[in-house]
Amino acid sequence: MPLLRRAVERLGALAVPAAHGLARDARPWLALLGADVLTDHPGPETLPGLMNELDEQWTARAWCGPDRTARRLARFGPDAAGAVPCLRRFWVQTPHSCERTAYLEALAAIDRDGLDYVYTECLWDCEETTRLLGIASAPASPETLSRIAVLRDDLMETTEVRAAARARLVASTNQQLS
Repeated sequence: MPLLRRAVERLGALAVPAAHGLARDARPWLALLGADVLTDHPGPETLPGLMNELDEQWTARAWCGPDRTARRLARFGPDAAGAVPCLRRFWVQTPHSCERTAYLEALAAIDRDGLDYVYTECLWDCEETTRLLGIASAPASPETLSRIAVLRDDLMETTEVRAAARARLVASTNQQLS
């Protein structure tokens, strides 16, 4: 059944109509698959529950899992603005650096205000995906461009980060020349 799950996951939102029927199937494995699709592609009626879930995760200091909730909230864009304070708390205080990218992506999808500093901070993050977000989104100041140049030239850095830094610096130079 793993192949079926992968095929359904690749369908993304296109699987939602069929997932309603799957979620009610008598076979538990098929019902679970349908429920998972519906959970990953929530309708507007689920927004209050997702915001409550995030608050409960914060209250319980449940450090594993809020990234999934954050990704689900991000799909609602500005309609999920009530989750922003909690997402910011998770961004700042999570002990799981690998989840920070999901919190930042959710914040950006919901409300980009005030993220310039965060994107700049990302340039020093220990997670590659977070550094990539910083390279792509940090404002073009002398400090950030200098840090991006360091990332471009750092032989210990990943190929992806070095390439993204190189592309950002080229784009910045071309923009200055225009």
